[in-house]
Amino acid sequence: MRYLSDEWISAVAAEIAGDTALADVARSHSVAVMQVVNDTPFGQVIYHLVCRDAKVSFGKGAAPCDVTFTQNYTTAVDVALARINAADAFISGKVRFSGDHERVIAAQPFFAALDAVFTRVRSRTQFE
Repeated sequence: MRYLSDEWISAVAAEIAGDTALADVARSHSVAVMQVVNDTPFGQVIYHLVCRDAKVSFGKGAAPCDVTFTQNYTTAVDVALARINAADAFISGKVRFSGDHERVIAAQPFFAALDAVFTRVRSRTQFE
């Protein structure tokens, strides 16, 4: 499946729904993130991740969020493949951020648990 395709978004959502470790961590966090990726093979792709009331959802499109990250496709691929660190991408201006950064910092244990989901999906993903 191609990175950021509808199939990819569905695969991530399915992995999130079935991840009990992530569900356990989600009980103590509340954060909603939207990603805007420009210049993808599919045009602009927007997806969201919402962790509220011990429930986690992931899907295509916009949603009310605490934080929005915006980047181009090349940067998104480089971050997904660990060619560039997400923090370095932000510092260098390759990723633009808006919203409540304190909410993201407070949810670091949740994002660390989420990494296992993305690692599993990454192994089945075509990036270029």
